[in-house]
Amino acid sequence: MSKFRALLVDDEKELMTAMVERLGYRDVEADYALSGAEAIEKMRNSDFDVIVIDLKMPGMSGTELIGIIKRDHPQVPVILMTGHGFSLDGEDVPEGVVEFLPKPVNIEELIEKMQKVIRTNGL
Repeated sequence: MSKFRALLVDDEKELMTAMVERLGYRDVEADYALSGAEAIEKMRNSDFDVIVIDLKMPGMSGTELIGIIKRDHPQVPVILMTGHGFSLDGEDVPEGVVEFLPKPVNIEELIEKMQKVIRTNGL
């Protein structure tokens, strides 16, 4: 698969900087946002092939952000990540989520899921 662009959204700065760096070593062009508002701004100014959003964040929740992203950028697949109990089979799955990733995140699993959702969406 050719190089792709990913936006990671989580309020944990150390986690985000480490993940972006590790993705860069694997030829994934990644950026991060520490809040929903910052993610919305980055989505307005850049094109991303996939977005990975933490469920629990202060201020705008991951669920709220997903709603905005899917309204404004319906073609961009969303992967949900969380350290809290969650399942894609549950009733609380925000509309638009195509994959789920538990924390702590395994970087290889993250890349596999990102590649899968990009392929599935024909990007």
